[in-house]
Parts: sequence; C-alpha cells; structure tokens
Amino acid sequence: MWHLKLCAVLMICLLLLGQVEGNPVPELSSVKRRLRRMTPFWRGVSLRPIGASCRDDSECITRLCRKRRCSLSVAQE
Repeated sequence: MWHLKLCAVLMICLLLLGQVEGNPVPELSSVKRRLRRMTPFWRGVSLRPIGASCRDDSECITRLCRKRRCSLSVAQE
C-alpha cells in the first residue's frame, strides 16, 4: 500500500516539476494591455490644471491640450 502512495507522490512531483520548467505561451505575452476606464468621479478629480503636461484634451480641466500642455485658449499657437 505504501508503494502506491509513494508512486502517487512521485507522479505529482514530476507533474509539478514539468509545470515549473514550461515556457509561457507566446500568444499570452504579446496581448495588448487594455486601458483602465475611470469613473466620472475620478475623471473629474484627476483633471490637470493649466500648464500641466497632457496627451489629449480629456486630461485637462479646460479640455484643451495644445503642444502637450493644458491650455486656456484655443488660438494659442
């Protein structure tokens, strides 16, 4: 009976060892990350002031991002 227990423990150890040495699936490592969606509360709290750096209009409190800075007026070129 102890032979069966020993054999079962060895098989489980071999299976776990095979999992440790396995490489990750290439498809999963190249998956694009999804951007987090903010709730309206956090969007309002996280708006940037005039002169702060920005990537698009949605990041600025004035909703105007010009030359990667939050702007006060549209015609600032």
